[in-house]
Amino acid sequence: MARPVLPHRARPALPRPRTRVPTAALLAATLVTAAGVLAYGPLPSRPQRAHAAEIAGHRGAASGGQAPRGGKKVLTVAVRQSVDSLSPFLAQSLVSSTIHRLAYEYLTNYDPKDGHAVPGFATAWKSSPDKLTWTYTIRRNSMWSDGVRATAEDAAWTFRKMMTDPDAATANGSFTAGFAKVTAPDPTTLVVRLKEPQANMTALDVPIVPEHVWDKVKDFAAFNNDTTFPIVGNGPFVVTDYKVDQYVKLKPNRTFWRGAPKFDELDLKYYKDGDAAVAALRKGEVSFVSNLTPAQTSALEHAKDIKVNDAPGNRFYALATNPGARARNGQRLGDGNPALLDPAVRRALFASVDTGRLVRSVFEGHAAAGSGYLPPRFGSYFWQPSARQRVAYDPARAAADLERAGYRTDRHGRRLGKDGRPLDFRILCHATDPNDKAVSQYLQEWWAKLGIGLKVECLDNVGDPWLAGDYDLAFDGWSVSPDPDYVLSIHTCGALPATRNASGATDDFICDRSYDRLYARQSTEYDPAARATLVKRMESRLYDTGYMNVMAYPNAMEAYRTDQIASIETMPSKAGNIWGQDGYWSWWSAAPAAGAGRTGGSSVSRDVALGLAAAALVAAGLVVLYVLRRRATADDRE
Repeated sequence: MARPVLPHRARPALPRPRTRVPTAALLAATLVTAAGVLAYGPLPSRPQRAHAAEIAGHRGAASGGQAPRGGKKVLTVAVRQSVDSLSPFLAQSLVSSTIHRLAYEYLTNYDPKDGHAVPGFATAWKSSPDKLTWTYTIRRNSMWSDGVRATAEDAAWTFRKMMTDPDAATANGSFTAGFAKVTAPDPTTLVVRLKEPQANMTALDVPIVPEHVWDKVKDFAAFNNDTTFPIVGNGPFVVTDYKVDQYVKLKPNRTFWRGAPKFDELDLKYYKDGDAAVAALRKGEVSFVSNLTPAQTSALEHAKDIKVNDAPGNRFYALATNPGARARNGQRLGDGNPALLDPAVRRALFASVDTGRLVRSVFEGHAAAGSGYLPPRFGSYFWQPSARQRVAYDPARAAADLERAGYRTDRHGRRLGKDGRPLDFRILCHATDPNDKAVSQYLQEWWAKLGIGLKVECLDNVGDPWLAGDYDLAFDGWSVSPDPDYVLSIHTCGALPATRNASGATDDFICDRSYDRLYARQSTEYDPAARATLVKRMESRLYDTGYMNVMAYPNAMEAYRTDQIASIETMPSKAGNIWGQDGYWSWWSAAPAAGAGRTGGSSVSRDVALGLAAAALVAAGLVVLYVLRRRATADDRE
């Protein structure tokens, strides 16, 4: 799930302890350091040093101080979200989706400038007059990374597998739910026959996999695609290695039809702590960091060789309530507090959330106050409640509403449920997300005034209790694509797991028939304006249920080293994000900075290198003189 992982506030650097070093030792150390510089020729580039540091980290050694390896241009990206699966049929987290965007082609891609559909694995497409048959022309020049040609049959096999195996439909099943038949009459022709019109046929966000590899998989629910490397794909990168919560390594696909990426290697390096990731960026050990806090953003804005990107994001940040988690067959899941099934309770809780203050105090203005489900960036789908519909911040009215609904307080001021017990809720919090923790404190303070208790449960992995339905409330968030079908689909009844033990694509176990009817209508509506109207009605319905309360639309706050990355594509091109794009544009387009690689990083110039070399020679001379004097003195004594 693409839930937000936001960093800590930057801490001031601690002063270094002063250590007295004997003069001779200092001179010797200088000589050794200088000799090291001279012995290896040009200074190591930033990417080289980043890579060396990473190798050291993997071996449990201290970062830095390692020799560069082979002069490769390595782009290292700090990530904090765990990979949930490397199987494109199961993965839902943002980091996993990003990896699959890099490793596999989709039928179409989104233009980085404005998000309209552009060729991907398909070079062209057309529909029948009744919109029920879609024919895609598959490109002739796409090769799997093992040398096998990628054809229309691979796409047909991928879709048919999702249509016939529920486990293969776990992550992206909504895209093929309306498919009736998929065929590949020849290597460059894919034909999809629909049960009814489907509006997102040029935005099928499904990674196409090689049939000759995946037809050997027996259990799609259990296969995570993370034991055999390299992973065969036809995207711009090839996944070559992976260690859980340590790193994912990718190398360019030299046969990629659009052209190979410019860096020699792309490493996603795991940092649990946001401050550590920022420190690594400052030292040049990583090239890029996302999910910065406002304090980190401010601190990096004037840092040397670092560029900050602070732009409207494609995500929402929400407060989800457990709607009584259950499977499609009616089996109950988890232990959600039944008091939250009362709309009066949900409304009172959210009426006591001051979203404006959260934007000012937690996000420090680097966000917009939330309301509708889809962020303002997606203008045609952006919806806001009317003044009459809006749940305004009004804690006094929230308390009065609870009283009228029968939730009274005892003599200790505790709000009592219908069962006479105090209302105490739990909220799932991402341990790596400082925003979750900061907002939790505000919620505890605000809801305490209602007499309601809140226990904050911060976990490294919220997925297990979430999917089991073992929560009352949770911090939620998703990245939204230019076509919103997917993030709308995760709140339909069809996204629920089939049984208690099955997996599903649901986000928060929401199942509302009115919402579902609107979803079905928008998914078949080809007229953009009419579809946008239906989508807004869905957002309105979701808002009214109170199960998904959007608090903010955070900016994309991220930074990269300009001495490692000369240029990189944002999406949209004007004021867009780098991390979490709908496409491979950022990392495919990234160009190494001049001098990066074997000629040395720009932060330590050649002039400085020459200066250090000269200093080394002087130091060497002094040491030789010092040793000779010591020897002379000793000789004299002897």
